[in-house]
Amino acid sequence: MSQVYLWFKDDLRISNNQALSSLLNDSTSNKRALFIFDETEYLLCEAQRWWLAKALESLSQKLFLLNINLDIVFEKPAIFFEKEIKKKKIKKIIWNRSCSFEDNKLEEKIKIILYKNNIDFKEFAPNLLNLPDEIKKEDGTPFKVFTHYWKKSEEKYLKKINTIKFLDISLPYSKNKNNLDNKNIKKIYPAKKWYCKFEKYWQPTEEKGAELLNNFVTQKISNYSNNRDVPSVEGTSKLSPYLRFGQISVNQIMKKCLEIKNKNIGFRKYLNEIGWREFCHSLIYNFPGMIKNNLRNNFNKFEWSKDLKFLEKWKKGTTGYPIVDAGMRELYETGWMHNRVRMITASFLVKHLRINWLEGEKYFKDTLLDYNIANNVSGWQWVAGTGADAAPYFRIFNPILQGEKFDPKGTYVKKWCKELSNVSDEFIHQPWNMSEELQKKVKVIIGKDYPKPIVNHEEARKKALDAFFKLKK
Repeated sequence: MSQVYLWFKDDLRISNNQALSSLLNDSTSNKRALFIFDETEYLLCEAQRWWLAKALESLSQKLFLLNINLDIVFEKPAIFFEKEIKKKKIKKIIWNRSCSFEDNKLEEKIKIILYKNNIDFKEFAPNLLNLPDEIKKEDGTPFKVFTHYWKKSEEKYLKKINTIKFLDISLPYSKNKNNLDNKNIKKIYPAKKWYCKFEKYWQPTEEKGAELLNNFVTQKISNYSNNRDVPSVEGTSKLSPYLRFGQISVNQIMKKCLEIKNKNIGFRKYLNEIGWREFCHSLIYNFPGMIKNNLRNNFNKFEWSKDLKFLEKWKKGTTGYPIVDAGMRELYETGWMHNRVRMITASFLVKHLRINWLEGEKYFKDTLLDYNIANNVSGWQWVAGTGADAAPYFRIFNPILQGEKFDPKGTYVKKWCKELSNVSDEFIHQPWNMSEELQKKVKVIIGKDYPKPIVNHEEARKKALDAFFKLKK
């Protein structure tokens, strides 16, 4: 008997899910929800496989309460749907469009298959405020400058916000649990067990995302303008992984924020971060070549270094620069890194070490729980100076000054670089300047207990600038 299929992708939630609401309102009695796991999509995404498996476990339980089983399919989507069509099992397919550029191409391929076989389908908007191809300049070309893009994008969204329906679905209580697809979900977990520590830091559920949003709006957003740059303070929303997997919708976030009566600078700064997410997705949609190449073509001739030893030290957090090392260790331990520190660590890789941003992008892809290609690629190209509205290459973060400014007492550094716990504020961001006597006193011998700097800041800065100005000639 033919069925109506609900195809989940990066929308793993019950609340405010248009495709799910459409399925529940469909008169067909045979309803099937599915998630198609394509191994190639999660190559070098080890951390995200953990979050995905957890999110699917949670989603499966909720759907079970709605009398819908979630099937996990391990196959290429096009091959799977073609097989089901031949078996005459598909009456209709419903889905929310993905935020991913690659998934959008796949969706178009599936639509062609459905058209050819006269299969009904219905698609809904992705988890974005506006469609990535919707915001253009007056001449019809895409924006490359954030402020101009966000002004027009926000105006368009605010005009239509009253027409957006927020679809909340109440779940009945049940003591029973659905174990139907647990075996398949377990296949999604990474082979290496390094992800197990994530359990200490995260709850990948829709409910936790809603709780974090409520706490942020009621307790943190007013001070967000200042606290967002201080890595030792829980000043950010930490909603990025929930947004990545669609366990919360961006419309829910905007609705909650717009209900705030006192809309101060913290409110404005946070909305700008939502705007950057929109801008990044627009960039990748309109300039897909930047996924693997510099948006600014002149950087194609830049003399990147290929020092694999330096790359490994950067990954492991053993560069000898405490703020950089703390960030890289936080990432490996928790699957997340504070945004200010992301900029510092990225700048160090592409400018102090002059290693191609693609190497950093690849490592973040493997270790970040909130990884999405639009934000990650755009962010790396912004830091490297190779992308749209980017920081110029000659703007080189001084990791010592950045640490002193945003972590003056070394609270963040000491949390993740515990060997530096006894170092004073004066030396916490440049411990190599301690005398031998002081090193013995605080029990951290530089070069033994904590590494020496792998490069000298001033020398590395000069080499980076030389390489940049050579490119301009």
